[in-house]
Amino acid sequence: MGKDGSVSDGVLKKIILSYTYVSIWIFLSFTVIVYNKYILDKKLYNWSFPISLTMIHMSFCASLAFLLVRVFRVVEPVSMSRELYLTSVVPIGALYSLSLWLSNSAYIYLSVSFIQMLKALMPVAVYSIGVMLKKENYKNDTMFNMLSISLGVAVAAYGEARFDTWGVILQLGAVAFEATRLTSALTMNVAGVVKDWLLIAFSWSVIKDTVTPINLFGYGLAFLGVAYYNHAKLQAMKAKEAQKKVAQSDEETGRLLEEREGDGTGKRIEQQNKD
Repeated sequence: MGKDGSVSDGVLKKIILSYTYVSIWIFLSFTVIVYNKYILDKKLYNWSFPISLTMIHMSFCASLAFLLVRVFRVVEPVSMSRELYLTSVVPIGALYSLSLWLSNSAYIYLSVSFIQMLKALMPVAVYSIGVMLKKENYKNDTMFNMLSISLGVAVAAYGEARFDTWGVILQLGAVAFEATRLTSALTMNVAGVVKDWLLIAFSWSVIKDTVTPINLFGYGLAFLGVAYYNHAKLQAMKAKEAQKKVAQSDEETGRLLEEREGDGTGKRIEQQNKD
């Protein structure tokens, strides 16, 4: 910030750059989802091989990453042991591939809008798996929040005009694999919410999927639950960061006091030697 309270050029540049990156991400993610729906839907292109689409997706991402890291050196390659690669990178990649496969399969049976509503269950899945694996602490208020999200998704499912049990099972499986891959339940950020609402609007207005008032009410309820959970999670993270800074400040103050006391003791010894 400048002296007059205005935003400096450097900060403004970072803000514009951040919003640009977010906009590009929303556009690309939106486009890929709509394209996958067009390819896989029985009423559209009717390509009924979602695993091949997943293979093309992963091959393209791997090739692009190889070019950026190994050829163009956009980022420095990370050195890691074979054990770390096999126990960390490979499982994460496998879970991501399975999540993509099941999610792509769900587009054959479900509408784009309903799939976005089911994805609101992601924080519930991540938190539940975290509690089971003892990575998250169980709290009654958090679990109540998770139940409210689940209730909202259940209401949205009840109002779904094109409900398909197998499609729901596939999408819930995708959510489960994705939740196992993730390390935090803070997954539905502002950009993700904007993208989901845009997809629901596009699905209703362009693809002509049926979106009922019960759909919107249920998703709205789930969205409020997710928003509240993310807010609470962010506040907890900020409080933890503030405590860490206070601890570092206290440690630095203690070190300076010790140095000052040491200097004072040294000067007294020198004075005594002179006397």
